[in-house]
Amino acid sequence: MTLKSLALAAALVATGLSATLVPGTSFAQAKEQFFPLLVYRTGPYAPNGVPWANGKQDYLKMINARDGGVNGVKLTFEECETGYATDKGVECYERLKGKGASLFDPQATGITFALTDKVPNDKIPLITLGYGLAASQDGGVFKWNFPLMGSYWTAADILIQHLGKQNGGLDKLKGKKIALVYHDSPFGKEPMPLLEERSKTHGFELVKIPVTAPGVEQKSAWLQVRQQRPDYVLLWGWGVMNSTALKEAQATGYPRDKMYGVWWAGAEPDVKDVGEGAKGYNALALNTSGQTPKVIQDILKLVHDKGQGSGPKDEVGSVLYARGVIIQALGVEAVRRAQERFGKGKVMTGEQVRWGLENLALDDKKLAALGLTGVIRPVSTSCQDHMGSSWARVHTWDGAKWSFSSDWYQADEQILKPMIKAASERYATEKKLTRRAPADCQS
Repeated sequence: MTLKSLALAAALVATGLSATLVPGTSFAQAKEQFFPLLVYRTGPYAPNGVPWANGKQDYLKMINARDGGVNGVKLTFEECETGYATDKGVECYERLKGKGASLFDPQATGITFALTDKVPNDKIPLITLGYGLAASQDGGVFKWNFPLMGSYWTAADILIQHLGKQNGGLDKLKGKKIALVYHDSPFGKEPMPLLEERSKTHGFELVKIPVTAPGVEQKSAWLQVRQQRPDYVLLWGWGVMNSTALKEAQATGYPRDKMYGVWWAGAEPDVKDVGEGAKGYNALALNTSGQTPKVIQDILKLVHDKGQGSGPKDEVGSVLYARGVIIQALGVEAVRRAQERFGKGKVMTGEQVRWGLENLALDDKKLAALGLTGVIRPVSTSCQDHMGSSWARVHTWDGAKWSFSSDWYQADEQILKPMIKAASERYATEKKLTRRAPADCQS
């Protein structure tokens, strides 16, 4: 440690602050749990990446301010800019993993694919809440991946359930045409196996229309929509692709109330620039937004009111900001759960945090203690189930705000379980992996 960093450390201790409040610093204190934060604050995905990143960072600051960390262990972090690029994401991972990182949230399906082969050797788990590999729900094969609260298969399944309900039953989808307008990347292609399975079962036609990343040019895609005249459009977009798609739909006259986005295409940055033009557009929601929940109130009081917020105050509680909070909360609770087994007040290793992620048991009572009542549904993971919850709702843009327009749906395990098992077995065969033995579930 240099004299300069020692002086900075001493100054922070004297003022009661920690390295958490100084992004980019990496000096060590006596007891600190380090959280690497992969972010994209620049480039075409920044409008969506920034609130997500701010929510994650503010939650760590709030836990330090409110609770003094986790059982006395302070939380520190360092951000690394990926620009949503897989190669930069891998570089960030390699740079930060040696600084005491005990878990990573890659924030991109492409980066997740690249890191999935690396983390078993490094013994660092990946949280991929609502994204990543759908097959990684199977903890028997994917020991280090945790697609908490949903995958693109559960998302696609819930959307088809909802369209079935809108039409008076899944059997009424027979003869319908559903177009998937998707980001031409691993993220956009991930829901296809589920949609293909559902199309065979229910007799609807699935039309796949790719959009070249980042999605600022979609004329040809929406020309295909106009030619195909689908009954519904499923939008699997991210970043600027979403608002562009809504503007193109408006220009071509495709009804926005027949459009349904994945939960990464249903936040404020996707619709605010389109405004009334996006009215009626629907998207999945994994979480409640707004500033009412106690966890958001705590962040406002203990972080933003003290001038330590990561972004604008009026962004706090927005859809993606809240999702960042949730991701970080589940990561912190994995550390807390690990401490219950491996030693309260100790810094947890990647292997120990992995056990914590595999043994999350957040019921209504625990969610209430975290200030997350009504924000998410209970999450309970196990050795075999690394997802822990597979519920979502639909919300609809009224031209000014999002409002829930459905009850909660749970993804259909009868369809998903065989698909997940088959996909994970294929992966295990390709990678020459052996399914975990029961004894390994206790390790």
